[in-house]
Amino acid sequence: MTDDRSTIERFERLVTSGVIVVAPVTVLSALLFYFGYVSSRSQYEYFGLDVDTIGLGTRDYVMRSPQPLLMPLLGLALVGITLLVMHTSVRRRIASAVAGLDDDDPTRAASAARTAESTTRLARVSVATGLAVLGIGIGLLLFYAQVREWRLYNLVAPLLITLGGALIAYGSRVQELLPPLSAQTRSADEQAASVPPALVYAHRSELLRRASRLLLYLIITAGIFWTTATVAQGTGRGLARYQAQNLDQLPSVILDTKERLYLRSPGIEETVLPASEGQTFHYRYRNLRLLIHGNDRMFLVPNQWSPSDTTLVVVLDGSVRIQFQFQNQPP
Repeated sequence: MTDDRSTIERFERLVTSGVIVVAPVTVLSALLFYFGYVSSRSQYEYFGLDVDTIGLGTRDYVMRSPQPLLMPLLGLALVGITLLVMHTSVRRRIASAVAGLDDDDPTRAASAARTAESTTRLARVSVATGLAVLGIGIGLLLFYAQVREWRLYNLVAPLLITLGGALIAYGSRVQELLPPLSAQTRSADEQAASVPPALVYAHRSELLRRASRLLLYLIITAGIFWTTATVAQGTGRGLARYQAQNLDQLPSVILDTKERLYLRSPGIEETVLPASEGQTFHYRYRNLRLLIHGNDRMFLVPNQWSPSDTTLVVVLDGSVRIQFQFQNQPP
C-alpha cells in the first residue's frame, strides 16, 4: 500500500513538472509562430502574394521569427536593465527614508521625512502623467476611424498605452512602499493614537488594488504585444524592400514550359525551343528568380524590380522544367 502511494505521488510530481515545462514552451512556440507569420505576411504582400497561398508550415514560421523579434527583444532588454538600475536606486532611497523616520535624532528624522515626502510626490506625478499618457493612447483607439491612415498609428498608440500603464503601475507601487504623506510629519504618539477610518474597508481596498494592478499588467502586456507585432510587420516589409533592391541575390531560374505563358513583366526573355522528336517543352524563359518555394509550388519574380512586375506561380507537376543557373563566381 505504501509503495502504491509513493508511486502515485511520484507520478503526480512528474505530471506537475511536465505541466510547468510544457506550458511555457507551448506559449513561446505560439508567440514565435505568430510573429513569424505576421512578418512573413507583410513581406510577401509586397510581391502581391497572400502568405497563406504559399503553404508554409508551423516550423517555417517559427524559423522566420528571430529576425522580426531581434529588435524588440534587444529594446526590452535595454529598457529592463535601465529600469532595474533606477528601481534599485529608488528602493534604497525609500529604505533610507523609512528607516530615518524612526531615528531619535530630530535632524535626521526631518531629513528622512522630506525625502519620503518628495518621493511620494514624484510617485503621484508619475501616476498623473501615466493617466494622461494612457488617456491619449485610449483616445487614439476610440478615434481609430479618423486617424487610421496615420502611418505611425500602429506604433505610437501601443507605445503610449504601454508607457502610460507602466508609469501608473510603478508610481502606485512606490506609494505603497512609502508611509502615507500625512503620517510623515506627525509624531509617533499621534500616529499611534489615530485610528484610520478606512480600516473597516481594508480587505475590500486590497482586493481593488490587486484587481487594478492586474488590469494594468494586462494593459502593459497588450501594448507590448501590439508594439512587437507592428515591429514584426515593419521588419517583413523592410526585408521585402531589400529583396526587391537585390533580386540578383535570389537563385536564378530557367523555366521551360509546354505552352506560351504570355508574361508581361519587363526583362523576362522568352525563347522558342527548336522542335525535335520527343521534345515536350517548347518555350524557355530566362531572367527569373526564385522568391520562395512551398507546397510543391515555386513563386518566381523577374530579375529586376518594376512596378508592373507580377509574381509567377509555377506548379511542379511535370508540366514545366526548372533549371537553376550557376552563380557567376568561378571557384
